[in-house]
Amino acid sequence: MFEKPPHRWIDELRAMVRLAAPLVGANLLQMAVWAIDVVFIARLGPEALAASSLSVALFGLLIWSLTGLVGAASPLIAAELGQRAHAVREVRRTVRMAAWAGTLAALVAMGICLMGGPLMRLTGQEAGVIARAEPFLAVLSLAAVPAVLAALLRTVVATLGRPAIGTAITAMAVLVNALGNWLFVFGNLGAPALGLQGSAISSVITSLAMLTAFALVIRLDRRLHRYRLLGRWWRAEWRRLADVLRIGLPICGTIIAEAGMFNGAAFLMGRIGEAELAGHTVALQFAAIAFQVPFGVGQAATIRVGLAFGARDHAAIALAGRVATQLGIGFMVLSAAVMIAFPYQLLQLYIDPAAPQNSRMVGFALQYMLVAAAFQLFDGAQAVGASMLRGLQDTRVPMVFALFGYWVPGVGTAMWLGLFTPLGGLGVWIGLLVGLMFVAGMMHWRWRNRARLGLLPA
Repeated sequence: MFEKPPHRWIDELRAMVRLAAPLVGANLLQMAVWAIDVVFIARLGPEALAASSLSVALFGLLIWSLTGLVGAASPLIAAELGQRAHAVREVRRTVRMAAWAGTLAALVAMGICLMGGPLMRLTGQEAGVIARAEPFLAVLSLAAVPAVLAALLRTVVATLGRPAIGTAITAMAVLVNALGNWLFVFGNLGAPALGLQGSAISSVITSLAMLTAFALVIRLDRRLHRYRLLGRWWRAEWRRLADVLRIGLPICGTIIAEAGMFNGAAFLMGRIGEAELAGHTVALQFAAIAFQVPFGVGQAATIRVGLAFGARDHAAIALAGRVATQLGIGFMVLSAAVMIAFPYQLLQLYIDPAAPQNSRMVGFALQYMLVAAAFQLFDGAQAVGASMLRGLQDTRVPMVFALFGYWVPGVGTAMWLGLFTPLGGLGVWIGLLVGLMFVAGMMHWRWRNRARLGLLPA
């Protein structure tokens, strides 16, 4: 993986696919880990499901944003490897300081989770739901530190040429979480029946199991062990910590900006109507699943561009970006075609479209899926574009692009069309499309002008 960057399109394509395929698999499996909780908690009743949904929305946003913070390790390590194939000490320093930053940030996230009750009261949630959500969040918060550190190690082993390890460990996490929920939610095999709190305990155990598995693999794998990634964890490297924060904090902000737009859309749908919100939730599931492919391609693009960046090879930087863009957008063209051609069949995976009680929800979901097919292209483009810029260690201006694009034209259009025109929920989805179009356009404009803007290595 650390050989001289290729200058042939087919060679770069092979390298990109080898790296992206296991990353995509791990992303999809991570969605399955969270889906298992829903399967078990749904059997406890609507109030328990509502409490867990609110809690996981807060916890998930915090952890996802912090994976962006520790994700700064990827372009830093890739650049070090591109510059020197055996940069053992530099890689170890980056991992150590990213772990410091991630641990401290995860402790802050735990504090925010413990304030989940007051936050839910501010948003006007029902008292019964809040009463069940508070103890659930208190337990779930214990998963913050191991979850963030496991995300860091998954990023690191992928950057060091072992992406399939992350896929295998995430697959193991699906099984561990399913077993944990089965044991502690309903009290099987003599375990205590803890209900909602049992699912939170399962999430904590799953995060610890993933972190332990990564640590063992790093210790036993010959290629990874020579970096001694877990050694001298107490030793400070303040300049490297500053590099991690310089790159990672804007990535964190970019993730919050995008997630905030989509979470805000759900609140807007709730104001418009219950059937609109239900249709929005179902339609968004397909978009979220399809997004995991360009998201994984983007992760691979960060590494591939970062390697070329460290090697100071401008031609290889351009080639990696071109291949990543073609892969990411190409897949989204395919997924958009499927959503246009088979929307009814896709809905059957989640609900019974023929049931009379689902008729209004199905009607709205079919409308939204047409817009989703259009924004698939721009969602894939912005994900890959931001990731390519991260490979150049350029994250601050892209964060500004995201904050502006998602919240000014995006949320602004959604609020105007959704609340003040007859379009209603369809107007909210048009707003999502507008936000993604603006951000994708700005990200790729910056990528195309990378030389003029001084983003390339000397």
